[in-house]
Amino acid sequence: MRKHERVNSLIKAVGLVRFVDRRLLLVRSEDQEAFYLPGGSIEPGETEAEALHREVAEELGVVLREPEFLARYRTDAVGRGEGVQVDLACYTGVLDGEPIASAEIAELGWFTRTEYAKHRVTAPAILDLYADLDPA
Repeated sequence: MRKHERVNSLIKAVGLVRFVDRRLLLVRSEDQEAFYLPGGSIEPGETEAEALHREVAEELGVVLREPEFLARYRTDAVGRGEGVQVDLACYTGVLDGEPIASAEIAELGWFTRTEYAKHRVTAPAILDLYADLDPA
């Protein structure tokens, strides 16, 4: 490989979209600066639905019911290096309780599109999602 060539990779991930009163539920893990959807990478042999259920339980401490596919975004992955993209499958659903920051989640919050855009580090997929959920 030549020095100027970059290694491209794709992270397949799922995320839960909870959009209430123009606010989106977002989380930040301990090792990231950007807030993103509750969810994460799909493990080998896992379906999107299985990954979504696992990640929601781990990160939010609740059970997800009635998941429904909403949208898919493919864009640069924040904090993962040059040439790394994310293929993010977004789902809605019903939670069996109030979400709390669990596992590796350092912070959980509900943000408007404007509030999120003011953060120092933002995820391109989340900006695209906001554009679809809450057009200016």
